[in-house]
Amino acid sequence: MDGDGLPLAVFWDMDGTLIDSEPYWHQVEIELTQQYGGYWNDEMGWQVSGKPLPQVARLLREHGLQVPEEDIPGMLIDGVARKEQERMPWISGVFDLLEALSQSGVPSVLVTTSPRRMARAVVEQAPRGAFVDFVCGDDGLAQKPDPAPYLHAAKLVGVKEADCLSACIAFEDSATGLRSAVASGATTIAFTGVTPNPRVDGPQFASIDSYVGLGPSDLGAFVADRGSRLHP
Repeated sequence: MDGDGLPLAVFWDMDGTLIDSEPYWHQVEIELTQQYGGYWNDEMGWQVSGKPLPQVARLLREHGLQVPEEDIPGMLIDGVARKEQERMPWISGVFDLLEALSQSGVPSVLVTTSPRRMARAVVEQAPRGAFVDFVCGDDGLAQKPDPAPYLHAAKLVGVKEADCLSACIAFEDSATGLRSAVASGATTIAFTGVTPNPRVDGPQFASIDSYVGLGPSDLGAFVADRGSRLHP
């Protein structure tokens, strides 16, 4: 944590954490099975939330989707991208928090398994200068639940020492993402505001269900609280 009681950096998962896009993914998955055969529903969509797209494609094929497996990720991306172009589904309160962090000098990095074109679209529609960089599924890194994406995000903002990761906040919503962020050493907060049956008892340090009214100093307090527990 810096001298002003703020986190060194904030790392943001995208779907279900920064934007409420999971319904878009589920809708497109269902639309594909309606058009090309197979069966899929919203509950099945939530079960694959946060998983890499090739894994989702394989499961869709197993449930009868009559499309070559290698074509499915691109079809999903195109469908969701069209919906996000019409309306980016920002989660309530997150815009204000991103702006406040930027004004306080705390860098934010987007950390997602989604492809580059989708990550860039979110960064470009975020408050100006809110994100200093992003890590995406096209970067050739081991994907979540491996900690590699978060460790890379830390390097992007100059946090190179493992002991300093605890002074960084990571927001996640899925079990896969939480495991990744926790394994990196970051102070991990589960956002439970849009995910059905959220893992409030997961490996995260804390859980919140809203960003409304949350500011940089509140995130600094999470870091300080965790530090006091690690070093009583």
